[in-house]
Amino acid sequence: MTTTLLSRGHQVTHFNRGRSGTAPAGAATILGDRRFDLASAGSTSWDAIVDTSGYVPRDVEIASRYFAQRAKRYLFVSTISVYDASFAPIDEDSPTVPLAPEADRTRVNPEIYGALKAGCEAIVTSTYRQRATIVRPGLIVGPDDPTDRFTAWPLRFARGGDVLVPESPTFATQFVDVRDLAAFIVHALERDLAGIYNVTSPRGAHTLGAVFSACIEAARVPTRLRWATPEFLQRHEIGAWIDMPLWIPASAGEPGMLAIDVRRALVAGLQLRSLEQTVRDTLAWTRTWPRDRSPHAGLTPQREDTALAALAR
Repeated sequence: MTTTLLSRGHQVTHFNRGRSGTAPAGAATILGDRRFDLASAGSTSWDAIVDTSGYVPRDVEIASRYFAQRAKRYLFVSTISVYDASFAPIDEDSPTVPLAPEADRTRVNPEIYGALKAGCEAIVTSTYRQRATIVRPGLIVGPDDPTDRFTAWPLRFARGGDVLVPESPTFATQFVDVRDLAAFIVHALERDLAGIYNVTSPRGAHTLGAVFSACIEAARVPTRLRWATPEFLQRHEIGAWIDMPLWIPASAGEPGMLAIDVRRALVAGLQLRSLEQTVRDTLAWTRTWPRDRSPHAGLTPQREDTALAALAR
């Protein structure tokens, strides 16, 4: 996102602890911890604050209050995990997950991640009102993704051979290339867009069959798809989302997670690159990995071989 902003002539300042990574050339950096010393940001006025690291309400409340009179707009990067995914389809007005009164609101907890983010959103919205922008991304994919929850597939297809894949080629999935998400955030800032926007691929735009076809085309290695039913995968303790990226079975009871309506963002200017480009660029990025870098998602070769042998019986 910083690179996109700089390329469009904006001045960018990062506020962070300076413990990992560096800002792109052309961006300034202010060192500090958002929880304790936002005052190190000084009394400068800002056109917009983009909050990409707000996970618990207290941290977001501190930043929201500090910049309330110093920023024209506050854009908070949230998540589709705020929604009650037992409903489908889901749009920006769908119910969000409530944060229980007894919940620990001071630390990131995967079990209440969505509820915590919803609590953060509420603080931003109540503080900034029409000056608030909430972006709710789906699964973020593409080069530099540290989770590999999409990357695992192009990487696996590059090995070729029999590939264990879930359910059916018509299974619909959703995700957004990080570069398209960044471009939309910049677009929202430049257009001074207020409100809430789901940002992922349109419902039904991508199927597992299409994703795997794009992976095969990018890898150019002989491959055979071996489709496994949800029941087979469950029997062999092969889970959704991490073991089998991009897939959530109906038995999970979360149909909304892959049925997100993005028409509001599309009307507002969201533009999405082709699936094929995302796959090609992701695979090219994996070829820059160190030799000892292993994917953080997908099956290990040993687990996949065991499952394929069972599937063949």
